[in-house]
Amino acid sequence: MIVSALLTAVGLNLLFTVLLFALYSILRKLPGNLSIYAPRLLAAARQADDGETLTRAHFNIDNILPSVGWVRAAWRLSEEDLLASSGLDGVVFIRIFVFCLRVFSVAGIIGIFVLVPVNYLGDQLSIDDFSDLPNKSIDLFSISNVDNGSNRLWFHFSAAYIITTFICYLLYNEYKYISDKRVSHFMASKPMHNHFTILVRGIPVRGGGSISNTVERFFMDYYSSTYLSHVVVRQTSKLRHLINDAENVYRRLTHLKSVPRTSQNVGSGAGTGGFFRRFVKKDPVILYSKKLEGLEENVRLYQSEVTMAGEEIPAAFVCFKSRFGAASCVNIPQSDNPTEWVTEPAPEPRDVYWPFFSTSLTQIWISKFIVFVASIFLIIIFLLVAAFVQGLTYLEQLEIWLPFLKNVLKIAVVSQVITGYLPSLLLHLLSSQIPPLMKLFSTMQGYIANSEIEKSACGKMLWFTIWSIFFANVLTGSVTSQIQMLLDPKDIPALLAVVVPAQASFFIAYVVTSWTSVSSELTQTMALLSHLFTCPCSKKASNEKINEPSISYHSEIPRILLFGLLGLTYFILAPLILPFILVYFGLGYIIYRNQLLNVYSPKYDTGGKFWPIVHNTTIFSLVLMHIITIGIFGLKKLPLASSLILPLPILTLLFNEYCNKRFSPIFRAYSAEALIKKDRGDENSPEMRDFYEKLVTAYRDPALMPLNCSGTSNDRHSPLLS
Repeated sequence: MIVSALLTAVGLNLLFTVLLFALYSILRKLPGNLSIYAPRLLAAARQADDGETLTRAHFNIDNILPSVGWVRAAWRLSEEDLLASSGLDGVVFIRIFVFCLRVFSVAGIIGIFVLVPVNYLGDQLSIDDFSDLPNKSIDLFSISNVDNGSNRLWFHFSAAYIITTFICYLLYNEYKYISDKRVSHFMASKPMHNHFTILVRGIPVRGGGSISNTVERFFMDYYSSTYLSHVVVRQTSKLRHLINDAENVYRRLTHLKSVPRTSQNVGSGAGTGGFFRRFVKKDPVILYSKKLEGLEENVRLYQSEVTMAGEEIPAAFVCFKSRFGAASCVNIPQSDNPTEWVTEPAPEPRDVYWPFFSTSLTQIWISKFIVFVASIFLIIIFLLVAAFVQGLTYLEQLEIWLPFLKNVLKIAVVSQVITGYLPSLLLHLLSSQIPPLMKLFSTMQGYIANSEIEKSACGKMLWFTIWSIFFANVLTGSVTSQIQMLLDPKDIPALLAVVVPAQASFFIAYVVTSWTSVSSELTQTMALLSHLFTCPCSKKASNEKINEPSISYHSEIPRILLFGLLGLTYFILAPLILPFILVYFGLGYIIYRNQLLNVYSPKYDTGGKFWPIVHNTTIFSLVLMHIITIGIFGLKKLPLASSLILPLPILTLLFNEYCNKRFSPIFRAYSAEALIKKDRGDENSPEMRDFYEKLVTAYRDPALMPLNCSGTSNDRHSPLLS
């Protein structure tokens, strides 16, 4: 890529980013858009009976003028406020941006003020005419322009040691800070249902008894002092389908009642009795009301059948009188047969993914095999797509593929847009379709909690991103024929040293395009379009529940870590990428603080368990940088530097092992010291009696909850489920 093509991509994305910021600052101030851009604020106002004031605000000329007030509010948001509103997961998510900003601020200073001038003053690529710089390749700013065997390469060697030391220092401090925050958050929290509850699976039933009686006998025999109660999981998949049908009919009925109706279809009783009877039969409101009543009656009957004589699943939520009692049961094998009485920590009641319990072990095994095959197939498809996208970055290749565009491609602006902007845009659009698939794959694998599904999807997305976006684009660029070198491990550093620098321009354009991608998070385009199409057709009631979305950690965290990988990988090779990455993290920091403040509401809280994923991925990025640096020094005829870099990945992996031994246990389970302190603090609390009463019913399947007869209610907006 030439410098002018890069500047074209920067200009386009900067323009789009400014436009999206301006558009958001206007749209967010319009009262009708509060449910899109401030659902948390609107929900809180509804609880305080101020929702009508917010939605009926008078017109003001300031509402149609761009402003930056929201930026100041997001910047001033304290970590304590963020913890209270978004939980520890929200704090960890923002700490990822803080960590990356610190890393790439230092890396940017070293890269731009030291490495870029050193690279630019090299003679390897033989630049003679500095006046024609816009038409020169950006490779002039990479290590490729430094002469073989030059002493200037020792600047890059020193930079590798400095940035590795700095990142390890930050990683240790962040791991310690977040682990301490996790413990202090637990110690300051109120009693939570999942701290007193475990999930037991593989319950053996012998002698024709019921699962419920078997569970009670077992825990009364072995945990009589701490056992409180249990809830057996039942087969409710059919019941859940009935409830979904009832909810769909209710939403349709609510929509029909909210549409303004003319005097011809109001049904005032005018005309003859026969005409009125014919009208009633055709009135969709009456028809849907009767259909809803029938569905509700069927749901109630089926609930009674499931409760009285329904199929029990060999799984149960078992509640204890203390946190330590529950933790002790989880960490000790309950039977000599490891497939029976299998225990694990229970998720929060709101976090339970109930459809899992309707899946047999055979179905789960088959699903895992299908997910494995589907994942391989998806990677193969994406490799082909990456090869096509990479071809767009080379005009010569594009002219071979599409010869009829040969004359068009000769136009400077067109060629710059196609080679500098279009490939990275296509890759962004295609990769944005992957997170829903990965979440679906994780759902099929039988996890019992939504948080576990998202953590699994986050891991899948992370490795898919690294292998199918980074390595696929690297290896399918201009040196596909060298992939066979991967079969010989000793050639990997040399291979990476060749192929990774060759794709520097593509990934710089990819990072620049991400400015628009992260800025589009503000405008919530799909939600806005849905709101604009449905708003004129229906009238929402003031007491209607506000939809507060939750942030998709499984898609956002891998995206952030990908840019961290790109920054560290190209820190030595092409430091020109660093300021663009720094801009991305700065935008993301402000944007997501605003979104967590106004838009996203947490559906669960893992207690910061996403941070170990961040730590391990950063270590992987560092080691990859070291391997590439070893190879590049070998290609640049500086073997001494390659030899002296060898201890760096070893020391980094030893540091990672120490951190995992020191901090990882804190994220797996709380210590006995913390659990017993909390239990002793609650011994004399008068609130514990009410808590135990609620704990008994906290893990009851929502499908077994009673229904309200909405079809006969005078209030058409009353909720279907009680």
